[in-house]
Amino acid sequence: MKDVYRIAVFQGDGIGPEIMQPTVEILGQLATQSGYNLSVVDYPAGAAHFANTGEALPATSLQGAKDSDAILLSAMGLPSVRYDDGTEISPQIDLRKALNLFAGVRPVRIFPGQKTPLSLPGGREVDFVLIRESTEGLFHTQGCGEVTEEEARETLLITRKTSELLFDFAFNLARDRKEAGRGPGRVTCVDKANVFRAFAFFREIFDETARQFPDLARDHAYVDAMALWFVQKPWDFDVLVTENMFGDILSDLGAGLMGGLGVAPSADIGLHHAVFQPCHGSAPDIAGQGIANPLAMILSAAMMLEWLGRRHDHASLTTDGVRLREAAEKVIAEGEDLTGDLGGTATTTQAAAAVTAALVAT
Repeated sequence: MKDVYRIAVFQGDGIGPEIMQPTVEILGQLATQSGYNLSVVDYPAGAAHFANTGEALPATSLQGAKDSDAILLSAMGLPSVRYDDGTEISPQIDLRKALNLFAGVRPVRIFPGQKTPLSLPGGREVDFVLIRESTEGLFHTQGCGEVTEEEARETLLITRKTSELLFDFAFNLARDRKEAGRGPGRVTCVDKANVFRAFAFFREIFDETARQFPDLARDHAYVDAMALWFVQKPWDFDVLVTENMFGDILSDLGAGLMGGLGVAPSADIGLHHAVFQPCHGSAPDIAGQGIANPLAMILSAAMMLEWLGRRHDHASLTTDGVRLREAAEKVIAEGEDLTGDLGGTATTTQAAAAVTAALVAT
């Protein structure tokens, strides 16, 4: 166990810096109180950086990410800044591929007091995790698809090596959740195996991996049916694992169940590195107004602390991650210091201060 952890920080575009600043301040306060040190180093990347320099993710920034213990990344991209092929600047996807961050972790949690468009039956709570493969799938040919005047083609790729890593991660997460009392210990493979051979292959590898975890349950679902069940019975799920594009779509649906992207954190995790980032975009239309919602960024930082704590067997980091998550959830549940996207009138500073106050109260 060590007490100094190097955190690579990418400020992002649009509202990115506005939500990163209070998050880093809260992390610094927790570190001081608990006796460990987070050495925060800023690195340039993003659409605005590309517009100024022609580089979306400089080599020095990528190396800084590789050398860090964890990567905290704010909202990236600007709709007005694009590559010549019309696609947006996406350093977060570049990082996933460069660092082989195969497991995109998207928690979906609706706790007592949280506003949701769903009408939950009495006694029901929603607490599941969507695991999105983040390096292959339909994103495989990003930036190099074939386009002619008559047709366009993109290639979906699913490999045994990455799928085995992905499924092993999913089953281990389900086991951890079961031991913590947060789930029944069940993993659901979400695919389209009834139509595509690639997904039949995906499902076959899932079943092979499942046999290595006889203490856990497994089942399957087609992605279109799962989209329906997200709305009809989201309380039934524990850990879901799926392909890149399917996961991209379902994760936003999951955020909608929680009330919006402003409360949706995420992590992209590999064997040696991990990136933590809010699910929402850079919202350039409100940048600089001081009204951006910092909660998804703060919740992503909480995920980072928990991951660092487990990885380095550092109890204080793990505890602080849980405390920070619960403090943000308390602010959401009470509803008194929420920003406009959640129906409130709080500023970015006020919402972050409410999280700090909730931490002090614990």
